[in-house]
Amino acid sequence: MKRVPYMMNISKVQADLIDAFVASNPNQDSFERAELFKFAEEQGFSGSAAYTLMKQMPRVARGVYQMVGSGNVIQMNAPLAAPVALPQVEQTPIAKAVAKVQSTSSEEVYIPSADPTFVKWGYFADVLKIVKSNMFYPMYVAGLSGNGKTMMIEQACANAKREYVRVQITPETDEDDLIGGFRLLNGETVFAKGPVIKAMEAGALLMIDEIDRGSNKLMCLQGVLEGKPVLIKKTGEVITPAPGFNVIATANTKGQGDEQGRFIAATIIDEAFLERFTITLEQPYPTAATEKRIVTNHMSKFGANDKEFTEKLVQWAQAIRKTFEDGGIDEIISTRRLCHIVQTFSIFSDRMKAIELCVNRFDADTRAAFLDLYSKIDADVTTEEPIGEEIQNTGDNAKYFA
Repeated sequence: MKRVPYMMNISKVQADLIDAFVASNPNQDSFERAELFKFAEEQGFSGSAAYTLMKQMPRVARGVYQMVGSGNVIQMNAPLAAPVALPQVEQTPIAKAVAKVQSTSSEEVYIPSADPTFVKWGYFADVLKIVKSNMFYPMYVAGLSGNGKTMMIEQACANAKREYVRVQITPETDEDDLIGGFRLLNGETVFAKGPVIKAMEAGALLMIDEIDRGSNKLMCLQGVLEGKPVLIKKTGEVITPAPGFNVIATANTKGQGDEQGRFIAATIIDEAFLERFTITLEQPYPTAATEKRIVTNHMSKFGANDKEFTEKLVQWAQAIRKTFEDGGIDEIISTRRLCHIVQTFSIFSDRMKAIELCVNRFDADTRAAFLDLYSKIDADVTTEEPIGEEIQNTGDNAKYFA
């Protein structure tokens, strides 16, 4: 029976399926959907292979499709060459590049290195158990900035020797960035698989960092968050997650936006999307004792040693956070900011200069209030003229540190 050629995207498995189906029904020129699914099940083919194949078949009636063998398929993701009859027109360099499409990948999947200065605290033990389980168990980890969310997940993977892929979310992140898209490489158009696909194929842990910065374009991940196969629309390839694949997302909010205005880029995430995460962990800042260990370890990493400075920094940060929680100030000193300060101290060997340089990002009133508080905690330092423009008025925030 003569069959008309059609342009489709099919994998080798799908080609084997349709050829076997055509061979078992040599005199049919059409088939019903149920026939293909039943045949696929009987022959050991996956339902997803049958479904994505059927969706590309030319439909002749409701639930009825044209019978097409793989020999009559013109691959949409393959070079257009004989036996397809096309006018002999000389191709431009761009046309030649587009004509060749292949898959490419980069080294984004890796096992993180263990950090000897890392302190295990908070939810680390729970995250480690989940990572070691190799179970598909999506987690959402929320918490204020600079409190160790990303480091905790990375070091859990290092401890478990699990492969890890980190993707940073921005308001512009879209399906091409996550799943993959066409790129121009060495003059040729290639399909580059995105970090989500690479993690799925490797059975790695996919960490989606700052997921609350994304737009509704992240909805393309709903199937991924259910552990289901993903269809790459641009190539027709269906990717089934390898054993061990898992997803952990981090965010500053729990997906409900930020009414206080601290994280103005945080978006409200669709409820159906959030519901796909099995659990949500809310990471606090560490206790004073834990934070002291973290900052001490970080200081030693840069060859500095000032135990008293570490103790006073932690005391200072804890006082600022208490005032922040009580509504007295609008800014906060994170654990990450303390690590920045001790790194700066390792360069200049000057406590107050290290603090001044690292709080310059705050507004003038907040900066002055923070410096004033530290001078009260540490009697060994003196508040000299600030670097840059002199501050004449410490502002209203200073009263909270009196």
